[in-house]
Amino acid sequence: MKYKEHLQANIAPEYGPEPYVNYGKLDGIIRVLSAKALSKADPESREVSLTVPPQTDATGNVIAQRDFTEEMFFKQLDSEIAKVEAFTLKQVQALREKLAKTEQLVASSISESEQTNVRLLTDAIGEDFLRLEKYVNINFMGFHKILKKHDRFLPNNPCKYFYVSRMHDQAWVRGDYSDLVVRMSTIYSQLRGDKTAQDKEQASFLRSTSKYWVKTEDVSRVKYAILKHLPVFLQKSSTGEADSQLTNSVYLDNDQMELYQGRLDKTAGAIALRFRWYGTNEPTLVFVERKTHRDHWTGEISAKERFVVSPSEVEQLFQDTYPIEEKRAAMQAKGKTQEQLDEWELLVREILQVIHTKQLMPTMRTQCMRTAFQIPFDDTVRISLDTNLCMISERGYNIQGGKVWHRDPSKPLRSTEITRFPHAILEVKLNLGPNASTPQWVIDLQSSGLLYEVHKFSKFIHGCAALLPEEVRAVPYWIDDASIRDSLIACGAERILVDMPPEKKTGGRAAGPGANLMYPHLLPFGTIDEGKTKSADGRTRLHVPPQKNGSKASTEFSAPDLQHATEQQDEEDCCNKLNEFCCPSIDEDAGYAPTAVQKIEPKIFFANERTFLHWLHSGITLSTIATGILAFASEEENASWAHWYALSLLPISLGFCIFALHIFLVRNEKIKTRTPGRWDDPRGPFLLGGTLVLVLVVSFFVKCHEVVNYYKGKL
Repeated sequence: MKYKEHLQANIAPEYGPEPYVNYGKLDGIIRVLSAKALSKADPESREVSLTVPPQTDATGNVIAQRDFTEEMFFKQLDSEIAKVEAFTLKQVQALREKLAKTEQLVASSISESEQTNVRLLTDAIGEDFLRLEKYVNINFMGFHKILKKHDRFLPNNPCKYFYVSRMHDQAWVRGDYSDLVVRMSTIYSQLRGDKTAQDKEQASFLRSTSKYWVKTEDVSRVKYAILKHLPVFLQKSSTGEADSQLTNSVYLDNDQMELYQGRLDKTAGAIALRFRWYGTNEPTLVFVERKTHRDHWTGEISAKERFVVSPSEVEQLFQDTYPIEEKRAAMQAKGKTQEQLDEWELLVREILQVIHTKQLMPTMRTQCMRTAFQIPFDDTVRISLDTNLCMISERGYNIQGGKVWHRDPSKPLRSTEITRFPHAILEVKLNLGPNASTPQWVIDLQSSGLLYEVHKFSKFIHGCAALLPEEVRAVPYWIDDASIRDSLIACGAERILVDMPPEKKTGGRAAGPGANLMYPHLLPFGTIDEGKTKSADGRTRLHVPPQKNGSKASTEFSAPDLQHATEQQDEEDCCNKLNEFCCPSIDEDAGYAPTAVQKIEPKIFFANERTFLHWLHSGITLSTIATGILAFASEEENASWAHWYALSLLPISLGFCIFALHIFLVRNEKIKTRTPGRWDDPRGPFLLGGTLVLVLVVSFFVKCHEVVNYYKGKL
């Protein structure tokens, strides 16, 4: 489907076709201009004459007297951009007015029936907001498409990058309208009657954490799906005008990347140390956090512990001069219990010991805009969404004994010192009671097709692998995902890509390609293999890698040849990209299917072995019975049936043993590679059990017949 057809199919009935970009008119101007084979001015000529006639085109007409000029195209393009911007801002203002009226209704005392009406009004506002975002995305893609076509058909005057930069500076693209999300979240929270505090006295909890990638165009839809059930949790430093807050985390490690390797291998007891602060200004409070990994199958849970210091005290942590006794006395004066003081002191001393014994230093910083969703004082369901995620290398400068522990934000960064992650990161944390189940709305969100699960994803691990490729010994499996490939190449980390040609892996060494090749099915968007992309469900789909800057393919054809060779593929490629966010659900034949990653623990291997032994035990039992019948049955003619019965049980027992070994090997491979899908065999047990039942039924009727004949002979 071409873009024009796709645009017509996705026009919102509430808007009509008028507010959308007039793609057909812009395309028509390009076709006319390209067909006339226009001449161009000589960029090297520095001389003019007042008596030389004006420059003409290939038909001999003066360029200034042409019916169609490129100025007409640019004028029409400016008009279309201004139209889209005006319509977008008008719709945003209308949504704000609707929200203001809804807030007034919620503030007043309303009955339950009126609350239902208010909820429906808020739902309608949310759908209008998502419809507007879809409108913006369709038009933004349309402008990208028409500018790309202009530069291909009229290569003498390229303009795509100029206009794309210009669009990014305009309010309809650059504007942050997250205040609408915050206000809708407040309305939903008031309608739910969320309490400001909640007493929880459960002694034990089942904690679980899942991490997902979210495409940028799906962020608003995911936010809206969450805020209908959880309010936006604003930090104390937040102004309340936005739903997100800048979060910085500086991770520590040593020259051997010991902490990185431990977190990558998921070694029991592996730790990660970081300094975290919130806000756009210089930090006023720094959270010193330690994350400890523990295997869930052992009955233990991973822990995150932290304490607060001032920025000036970070230097004392590196120099081992942190005044523990003074801080303890101050905390005791504030009413802290003895148990709390002992736990705090133990944590501080352990962190100081690790910093100095392992010679830790600032290694990598993550920076993102974090949106948190949580009912206050209720951690049953906590969700965080990190957008605008980037990783920054903290190596290469003198930390001055800990006095300087993060880069100066006023100094520019080289391309190899920063990598920008192309997706948002969603983290779902469940803290359920022993008999509680996952809320249905969380299950619906996880299976909505908007989330792509990435098992054990870590921003720390990804940043170190991308920015320090020469220092790491192995890399995580998601490095080879097709969707983050360009971001890795942009920061100079192409050497860690397993399918990168050797001649392009300049310097350093490829890190851990063997491990990555074992888990291609875990990648949400597949791997690039000879121009094709293998998706998470194992199917192969066409993947067209983006063209790099400086490609001269468009200048190797004349305008008609170029149109014939590239227009259809270009239109279909653009349409496929639009389908990924224009459709509320994922079409597996047109896009990528969400990953269904199996959670693997060591006890699953033991369960597979136990199942194998159970099936093997059944087979041995049947063979023992059959052997016993053959051994003790008499040689008389009336015992011949016992021989046949025993001989029929022997192949069945052999089938049980073969089936047990086959299923054990198949399941062992699926467990090792976390293959998504069913791990059971729906046919094997049915066939073996059915055959055994058939033999038993036949034996029963034969014995009944013999008994009847015996008593008839007696009579």
